[in-house]
Amino acid sequence: GFSQNVSRMVNDGQSVKDAKQVLYDEVSANFESFLKARPTDKPFCYWFGPTLVHRKWIQGSGKKLWGIDPDSLKGKLPGMLPDVPIVREDFSDYLGEVQAFDHALGLILTRLEKLGELDNTIVVVSGDHGAPGFPGGKCNLYDFGTAVPLTVWWPGKPGGRVLEDYVNLMDLAPTFLELAGVKPPKVMTGRSLVPVLESKQQGLVDAKRNWVITGRERHVARARADLLGYPQRALRTPEFLYIINFKPDRWPMGDPYHLKADKQPDFNTLANNTFVTFGDLDASPTKAWLMQQVDVPKWKWHYDYAFGRRPRIELYHLKNDPDQLKNVAGQPQFAAAQKQLHGRLMSELKRTGDPRVSGDGSTFDKPPFVSDFSRRPRKLAKP
Repeated sequence: GFSQNVSRMVNDGQSVKDAKQVLYDEVSANFESFLKARPTDKPFCYWFGPTLVHRKWIQGSGKKLWGIDPDSLKGKLPGMLPDVPIVREDFSDYLGEVQAFDHALGLILTRLEKLGELDNTIVVVSGDHGAPGFPGGKCNLYDFGTAVPLTVWWPGKPGGRVLEDYVNLMDLAPTFLELAGVKPPKVMTGRSLVPVLESKQQGLVDAKRNWVITGRERHVARARADLLGYPQRALRTPEFLYIINFKPDRWPMGDPYHLKADKQPDFNTLANNTFVTFGDLDASPTKAWLMQQVDVPKWKWHYDYAFGRRPRIELYHLKNDPDQLKNVAGQPQFAAAQKQLHGRLMSELKRTGDPRVSGDGSTFDKPPFVSDFSRRPRKLAKP
């Protein structure tokens, strides 16, 4: 991560400014190398995919490297996160990594502008999942795990607009193919965004884009015995989030390895070793702190939210519950909505041939391997 490398150089005697510049220069050099190698008479495609916001990052780096005061986040965290100093600091460190990405992207855009290519280039910027190492974030189907930023710069097209159309990132592939004059193959279930991007409208442009489906099978390989994942599918509409957990008997964040009543992993182990327990939630100070609150009544619901088993059906009424904390599945007043959402989700999964609803539904649980691969959990460091 950015903070790891910068902190190492600072510890070796460099200033924060100079240490950052080393990494910025690396970004610029990589892009320059690409530009020199490309055919100048043909279009180009450059993929910039840094891992800055992936764990691990240095604790306290948000404030030290970026001046983000954790206390400024008090009262502003998503409702599923405990509003305590260590979690606020962890989140400020995450925001620091976001700042690093923002600056690196700026270097690329500035170079394109100097070359006179910025007004001849479509730029798409997106995340790929929610914040890792936080409950409800990465590898969850709640908004905190799936609602990622998406910004498109298309010279000559109406800009400065905020659109409310629902987009799945798989829609980007048919979009790029259409822009290149290539007809997307029939096996692609994503929908091109070109009509939406060419429109001059604000808000909801395509009335059919008022819902989106998301899904999850697995995060890390060995979070559970036999390499099993945690299969989920969700339907998100303006009013509801509907989730099916196909295997509610499994632990959503992985098996609870190394958790004995008389001895549990210490804070540093939990903060730095993802695989020691509940492996689908990345190691983090937030995870470590939560693990130590299991018997504290005030924070018990946060622990259960993060690590506890979930019912097969989850339904959240977003107007009254934007953080998706109160499951209203099974309540009489939402019975009609639940039935309608279930029917729409299952119909779409079947239409697109989702393996989880095809045959016996076990395809993703029994993936083929190209070489020997142990299905036994890796030997973990003793806590």
